[in-house]
Amino acid sequence: MDETKIRFALIEAMRIAATQLPDDVVAALRTARERETSPLGAAQLDAILENVDVAREGSIPMCQDTGIQTFFVEMGAGSPFLGQVKGWIDRAVVDATDAIPLRPNTVDPFSGANPGDNTGRFMPYINWEIIEGDEIRITVLPKGGGSENMSTVKMLPPGVGLKGIKKAVVEHVVSCQGKPCPPTIVGVGIGGGADIALKLGKKAVLREIGSAHPEPAVAAFERELLELINSSGVGPMGVGGETTSLAVHVEYAHRHPASLPLGILIQCWADRRARVWLSADGTIEVKR
Repeated sequence: MDETKIRFALIEAMRIAATQLPDDVVAALRTARERETSPLGAAQLDAILENVDVAREGSIPMCQDTGIQTFFVEMGAGSPFLGQVKGWIDRAVVDATDAIPLRPNTVDPFSGANPGDNTGRFMPYINWEIIEGDEIRITVLPKGGGSENMSTVKMLPPGVGLKGIKKAVVEHVVSCQGKPCPPTIVGVGIGGGADIALKLGKKAVLREIGSAHPEPAVAAFERELLELINSSGVGPMGVGGETTSLAVHVEYAHRHPASLPLGILIQCWADRRARVWLSADGTIEVKR
């Protein structure tokens, strides 16, 4: 395997994620603009859509906060490249910081030192999952600080059930107002443990807008949450309007009988993501 090719593919995926909003997100933003009745909300959506066009045409980051470079890696158990992926990602992040460019966003919490290349202790962060087959699927998620600051985990009393989950999610998203740069995408992780719930919420954000959970009951719960959040009137950038969130995506795990963890992961309107697929024969494909 030519390491240069996979590193270039990873750099290209980070460039795409930083500069080209996925088609499903753009379509959702345009739909939100078409139905917006608030002049202030409409003006915010017009500015967002113009920003999206300028970033794509100029191949420049759509936001000054190019995020923490986060990777979700699905590793085919039969891939011959299992031991090489982390090194490829680490080196590609360093190169991408200069080439795109990306703002250096990794800071030591004790010393305040910034290495200047988006690396550091546990950075870039990689979430690993072993899957069947011999293909490796890498999803790039640049996660901005403003929306990440609005994410939270709540340990609910199990007795509150789905009604209590619904209340907690809606109250939290509405309380954020304009801080996470709405219209947002809300990832909801239910069950497992505190860490699992947040991880499920972040993984849920990777789904395309317009996709529904494969289980009808969960899909209905997503639709109900979205309707409740948008009825709040917070609107684009918190100035009021019809669309506070573009989508709510839910993932869940079985839980302990005495515990009901709830992870709420907020993604801003710049729902940036891109993918690299690597086959066992070395074929590489970069996808938005």
